[in-house]
Amino acid sequence: MRDILLLQDKLHAIVTDFGWEWPAKAILEHPRDAKHGDLATNLAMVLTKQAGMPPRQLADKLAAELAARMHGEVSAEIAGPGFLNITFSPAFWQESVRDVETEGAHFGASRTGNGRKILLEFVSANPTGPLHIGHGRGAAVGDSMARLLRFAGYEVTTEYYTNDAGRQMRLLGVSVYLRMRELCGLPVDWPEDYYHGDYIRDIAQEMLTQNPALPGMPEDEAREACYQYAMNSIMDGIKQDLSTFRVSHQNWFSEKSLVDAGKVEATLEDLKNRNLAYEKDGALWFATTRFGDDKDRVLRKSDGLLTYFSSDIAYHANKFQRGYEELIDVLGADHHGYVPRMKAAISAMNHDPDKDFSVTLIQLVNLLRGGEQVAMSTRSGEFVTLAEVLNEVGVDAARFMFLSRKSDSPLDFDLELVKQRSLDNPVYYVQYAHARISALLRRAADKGLALPSRSDSALLSRLVQSEDVALLRAVERFRDTVEEGAAARAAHGVSFYLMDLAGRLHSYYANIPVLAGEDRELIVARLALLRAVRQVLANGLDLLGVSAPDTM
Repeated sequence: MRDILLLQDKLHAIVTDFGWEWPAKAILEHPRDAKHGDLATNLAMVLTKQAGMPPRQLADKLAAELAARMHGEVSAEIAGPGFLNITFSPAFWQESVRDVETEGAHFGASRTGNGRKILLEFVSANPTGPLHIGHGRGAAVGDSMARLLRFAGYEVTTEYYTNDAGRQMRLLGVSVYLRMRELCGLPVDWPEDYYHGDYIRDIAQEMLTQNPALPGMPEDEAREACYQYAMNSIMDGIKQDLSTFRVSHQNWFSEKSLVDAGKVEATLEDLKNRNLAYEKDGALWFATTRFGDDKDRVLRKSDGLLTYFSSDIAYHANKFQRGYEELIDVLGADHHGYVPRMKAAISAMNHDPDKDFSVTLIQLVNLLRGGEQVAMSTRSGEFVTLAEVLNEVGVDAARFMFLSRKSDSPLDFDLELVKQRSLDNPVYYVQYAHARISALLRRAADKGLALPSRSDSALLSRLVQSEDVALLRAVERFRDTVEEGAAARAAHGVSFYLMDLAGRLHSYYANIPVLAGEDRELIVARLALLRAVRQVLANGLDLLGVSAPDTM
């Protein structure tokens, strides 16, 4: 971004000084092919009418003026009908090392968010069972998105919404109660739908151990006790799993608190008063089609029960009432149909559904072992919960793998691959790059090669070989990666960048004998470059919630 901003300022000044206006269709971008320079612009082609000269002639004039004003920092070539391909000198890229040395763990951070207040809700799994690996992917995506947005200058609060007011939670209580009766040898009439995982049996046994008289209590009282105990037990497990996974939620928000405070009913009354809700066939409907949805949605069913959508509207209204400017929901891909209706609700709250609200969808995770599908069943004895996966592969491997693809793309998670200590394992590939540099710096210190805390420009001027410059460019690109990821509200670009940077580092290490030779100044300059690469790797890994080991 530093290169674009600098060049944009210079070109704007040139256009203004010649008495022209900056064309709306002017583009300044990084070319896909590095052979076309660091930046390319169509400025001469869209300015030709104002300037009254052919594009290539104008491009030549702009190139000469740019070279003069930037004192040799750039060179420009004219391509095709008048494109300007601009290449920065090595001296420009060398400054990136000095920036990393000065900013350290803050290199890449920015203020582009300008303190915009965002409420980021993620995971929010019903506390009816332990977290599975699908929840784990959502947890990694949400937590890393929060880290990235904060790094880019946004004020982010993370929240877990507990669906503790609906039928599913009552069914949880019933399931534990019936399992407890079964453990006592009492007759049980099992309903068609109930929770029957092993964890239900474990909770029922815990309750019996603590209070053997529980089955003899009045049924309603016993069921309520089972509901409360099971919900709290499962929530405690969820919080522990998330803590182990290095995932932090600042707020834990209860749906029941909204219902008990009358907020849901108040929201429905507000919609009715504004003629946005109406009665039909004994049910209450929200006129979401007025805001672009494909059909109106039920708020209260004909049997008097509220839909989840009713609570969701009240919940999101509450988020805005708490002063947040933007809401981000991280949801499973099965919530795809939820997005249009929720955007309609956001519009009804007089907020911009495109600017003030977004949904990140999390696609399914295919769990593999050595390329073979793992049956997602507790009965099979294979892994199903997030905790079990973390116990086998570790937090670093799980987080990096969850973030190695766009969240809306299915992910193959191979348990055997992510345990391998080889460069075929993506997380090992990146972490090893960090450890490899650390080892090299230790060997340099053993040889008496001392690195200054901040390198001077004269020292870094030795970094002119093509491999040096390519690595320098990659270091600088971290800033763009952060800004682009924050703007897209997505952290997967950081993992892509780290894979690329690690690849460049491994290639550099193989082709450049850094500690060899008699040119001590060049050796120290290259060590400074590698130290900067190590810092950027650490910064990027931290955004993903992954550690940066010095030894492996």
